[in-house]
Parts: sequence; C-alpha cells; structure tokens
Amino acid sequence: MSVLNITIELTVGFFLLFFIVKFVGKKIIKQISPFTFIAAIVLGELLGNGLYQKDIGLSYIIYTMALWSILLFVVEFLGQKFLTVRGFFEGKPSALIKNGRIDREELKKNRMNLNQLQSLLRQSETFSVREVAYCYLEANGSLSIMKKSKYQKTTQEDLNLASIPVYIPVTLIRDGKVLWDEINDLGFDETWLTAQLAEKGISGYEDILIAEWLEGDGLFVQLLREIPSSSDRG
Repeated sequence: MSVLNITIELTVGFFLLFFIVKFVGKKIIKQISPFTFIAAIVLGELLGNGLYQKDIGLSYIIYTMALWSILLFVVEFLGQKFLTVRGFFEGKPSALIKNGRIDREELKKNRMNLNQLQSLLRQSETFSVREVAYCYLEANGSLSIMKKSKYQKTTQEDLNLASIPVYIPVTLIRDGKVLWDEINDLGFDETWLTAQLAEKGISGYEDILIAEWLEGDGLFVQLLREIPSSSDRG
C-alpha cells in the first residue's frame, strides 16, 4: 500500500467520522446506551479494517461507513418516534436503591453483587450506602445517585461551621457473612458486634444483607428480608 493511498484513505476516513458524528449525534461519543457503545466500536473497526487491509479500497471504506451511519440514523429516528423501539435499543435504568433500601432482586437482574455496588458508589464520591435515598444504574453502566437530605452537599463556609474529623464507613457484614478482619482492624470483637445487633433486635448474622459501621454515626443495618416490626436502621 503506497503512502499516497494511506494518506487519501486516512483523510477520507477522518472526515467521514467527523460527519457521521455530526449526522448521527454527539451521544455516540458519550456512549449513553449499550447500542451506541457497540455502534462506536463497530464504526472504528470498519475504518481500521479498511485502512490496513490491502485488498480493501477507498470505495469500501466510504460504502461501509456510510451504510453504518444510515442504519444508526434509522434506529435513532425510530427510537424518537416509537417508545418500544427506544426501550429495546437503549434499555432503561434499574433502581438498585429505593427509599434508602438496597433492592437485591434488581442487583440479581443486573448480575451485580454488593461489592460491585459499593465500588461504583465510591467512584461517585458516595462512601456509605446509608447516604443514598435512590440509586439508578443507567443504561451505560454509570450510577445516578440522589442522597438523603442530611447527606446532601453543603459547605462549612456556608454554615460557618468549624472543621470536624472525617471517617470512612467500614462494612462489617455482607450477604450474611461477617468480615472479621474489618472488625478486628477497628479494635472490636464478636461480643461488641453481638451487642450492637441486639440493640436493633437482631440475633443472627445470616439474615443481614449489609451492616456498616461509621464512627460518630453508629451501625447501619439492612436485613435480607424486611421485618416491619424490627428496627433495622442505624
């Protein structure tokens, strides 16, 4: 493949990508849905294959990328006109936490576990599940979080408050399993944990979905199954 051919194909491919993004929409860059994520990958592969395979010419690059962009436009157009098409291609958000309670069924549907949920929350600057009123897993895999009113951001300057120590919440029980290493690191033991749970009317570990300790705020507990008469919040 000559330098001239490479130059021509790269230049044409560059402007094709530019016009396709303008034509289809900027959301293909953000990849806000599984469909746009796959579309962006395939679009790049079409250009890459056309550039580096000797038996593929400029006409192939133009045709495949133009056809792909037309298909993308048709899908986007139908999605704007018909809700069923939009839901099929874009998906819909899943409520992982509702009214401050983790929805285990939604976690299972999205093939997620508590470790993954906590990791995504931390990446969103939310270090404790107790802070969350609602949490949605968006179609692109990101989290949208609404915090409880007392955990919503205010600056100390706004309230003229003095600085206070900051503590990291520590998970003590997850999916009915006690994380003894975490408890020992805090300087506590089984007797302390049993007493803390007893104050909330809980006698065993196996019924606990998550238990989290935060210095200054105490123990937060959510059970695997709701028990209306039980006080299971810290």
